[in-house]
Amino acid sequence: MMSSKPTNIPERKDTQLENNEDLSGSPPDIPKLMPGGNYIKPGRDSAKSTCLIFSPPAEQVGILARYLKTFEKHAVNLSHIESRPSARMPSKYEFMVECAPGGDLGAAIVEIKDLSEYFSIISRNYRDNKDTVPWFPRRIRDLDRFANQILSYGAELDSDHPGFTDPVYRARRKYFADIAYNYKHGQPLPHVDYTEEEVATWGKVFRQLMTLYPTHACKEHNHVFPLLVQNCGYREDNIPQLEDVSNFLKDCTGFTLRPVAGLLSSRDFLAGLAFRVFHSTQYIRHASRPFYTPEPDVCHELLGHAPLFADPAFAQFSQEIGLASLGAPDDYIEKLATCFWFTVEFGLCREHGDLKAYGAGLLSSYGELKYSLENKAEIRPFDPPKTAIQKYPITEYQPVYYVAESFEDAKEKMIKYASTIPRSFGVRYNPYTQSIEVLDSKPQVETLVQNVAHEMHVLLDSLRKL
Repeated sequence: MMSSKPTNIPERKDTQLENNEDLSGSPPDIPKLMPGGNYIKPGRDSAKSTCLIFSPPAEQVGILARYLKTFEKHAVNLSHIESRPSARMPSKYEFMVECAPGGDLGAAIVEIKDLSEYFSIISRNYRDNKDTVPWFPRRIRDLDRFANQILSYGAELDSDHPGFTDPVYRARRKYFADIAYNYKHGQPLPHVDYTEEEVATWGKVFRQLMTLYPTHACKEHNHVFPLLVQNCGYREDNIPQLEDVSNFLKDCTGFTLRPVAGLLSSRDFLAGLAFRVFHSTQYIRHASRPFYTPEPDVCHELLGHAPLFADPAFAQFSQEIGLASLGAPDDYIEKLATCFWFTVEFGLCREHGDLKAYGAGLLSSYGELKYSLENKAEIRPFDPPKTAIQKYPITEYQPVYYVAESFEDAKEKMIKYASTIPRSFGVRYNPYTQSIEVLDSKPQVETLVQNVAHEMHVLLDSLRKL
């Protein structure tokens, strides 16, 4: 779930009409009261930490001690340190350290760099140093590090929210936010016992959308939806559990769902997609306005987003947007977020010459799903360089929609666009270790080429046997 502009994807108002782990060792912060009695418990602020990755020029006895003495001399505290084989230089190794705020880090960096054959800085606070790369997760468990660095807690409601004056609904929203806030990677997804009122609200949305899916949704969505009914409890009288849906998606494409307590920045949200992780809400809209929501709810996530993540081509396209965001400058994050908006949220595609919807914002909104295919808005072909700079409203129907000829075509265009992002390295997702490999040396690329050659041999051998 993402945040609002200027630097983040906005949380769109559905205009459908009615019809911690603390690595620093310091004690945890006391929960801070927020207006209306809501709270958010701050965790470790990794936004202020700096990660250094470096390799010594050769195996030297006591080299780690020399590095550590350098940090000690400049009063730089380390919150994490690890050594590992170097992917850049075979037969060598590298260190990764996370430096806590404080001390003379600049002086320490100069000395560490002089001691090292390879040196790189990755920092959340990268704007203070033009030579640093914006921090991004390298392993799937690193998502825990920003999952609670939310811009707005899930229990906070604006004064114009339908549930603002409803104390029962506000308490319920706080409950959903709290269980998401306490979730850590590897744990079972939180099970929710939805109330009769919540199920009734879901049912109203479910029944209405089901009347349009056969004629308005893309074939991929209509292919998967019956499977969700069969395997995940999609019914008008039942709100599916995130874990059931997540397990189904994982079996199909490797995508998983992760509960989120509030609004994430676009950078963090898109980083999750790089690991095929979608941050999802579990709460539902207020019962007084079943066909309106000022932010994504469980109807939007499970009816709009989830079905398409079970499609291999769409899953790959979504992951490409996430991979493109890793280490990208802020202006490109905004452009990628806009591409996400006009595809994953409000995308149209061609199917036997007809337009169909695949964007979650359309597939979860009866009103805009009808509107988008009634030839009232401008239709343009999906072209990332142009789509990325298109302005759009967030509280009304879109005046412009972008059409993908196919998910494969959209993916290839996204990969080509990603190559224009100014980064001094490439990235690759390793599904076996669920980690991001940073490609910034010839040996790494050569190893990958060898792996590709092996895969080609397997494919050619299989082809000969057919």
